[in-house]
Amino acid sequence: MNSSSRKHSWPPLASIGALRLRAKLYSSIREFFAQRDVLEVDTPSLSFATTTDPNIHSFTTEYLHTGDSSGQVLYLITSPEFHMKRLLAAGSGSIYQLCHVFRQSELGTQHNPEFTMLEWYRVGIGYQELMKEVAELVMLLLNRELNEPEYLTYQEAFQRHAGIDPLTAALEDLKQLAQQAGLSISVDSQDDKDLYLDFLMSQLIQPRLGAGRLSFVYEYPASQCALARIAPQNAQVAERFELFVEGTELANGFHELADSDEQLRRFHAEQHKRELLGITSVNMDQNLIDALHAGLPDCSGVALGVDRLIQFIGSKESLNDVLAFPFNHA
Repeated sequence: MNSSSRKHSWPPLASIGALRLRAKLYSSIREFFAQRDVLEVDTPSLSFATTTDPNIHSFTTEYLHTGDSSGQVLYLITSPEFHMKRLLAAGSGSIYQLCHVFRQSELGTQHNPEFTMLEWYRVGIGYQELMKEVAELVMLLLNRELNEPEYLTYQEAFQRHAGIDPLTAALEDLKQLAQQAGLSISVDSQDDKDLYLDFLMSQLIQPRLGAGRLSFVYEYPASQCALARIAPQNAQVAERFELFVEGTELANGFHELADSDEQLRRFHAEQHKRELLGITSVNMDQNLIDALHAGLPDCSGVALGVDRLIQFIGSKESLNDVLAFPFNHA
């Protein structure tokens, strides 16, 4: 980088006003949880294990012991979830955390490889009750008039906005609809139903959600929910929800899976899928499995993208406008 480029790249991209807005939101978030006796915690950014989700790609680094030529592989966390569940299993009670998380291959107007996540877990409440609390917090932070939140099942959202039932539709029908919606990859050899559902969700459903209100979509297909409990009334779906505002996803929550054997089975299934897709395998979190085996209390949890929320509140076109030093200026 030449001196001319350095001269123009040193200042923060976010305005001082945007930085003040962030500080105000952090204060409001902490007050919200203090009033509810939810404990703020702090967990590591480096971990010996990471998510096995083939759709999430972790940053890796290594720790070099003195005199060693090769070191211990470590991952930058993609979420504080696994560490926070270990605290829950140890008896922490309801907890929350504001932290930086890191994900590869995420850069754009609504993505930055390093971003701020608010994650919290409420002991003894179901995911539908947690949706209400998420709505309460987000409405408080938005501080604007909106219509009453809407709550749609994943099935209802697809039927309303895409004219198809995602739980019963044949794979060929999903392929055809995805092609009509502009899917550019070859579908001839692709038999992963969730690939087409994810594409249709992003292209046909999500842009229509959250117009003038908070939109919650819940009961996602069980195949898309490796960390959530299966719904007792319908094994096709899991107790997972997402929150959308003006077509943007803000939060993702679950009634948390507490069965250690089932969680391990799902981790292995994801590792196998990574292998089929030619994605490097990762270290599974055995500490999480042990914590679940010791006993995770019945709880629901949610992760909320703070930067996107600030972007929405400030009516900014890009995350770069609310980050002091985004990726290209870090």
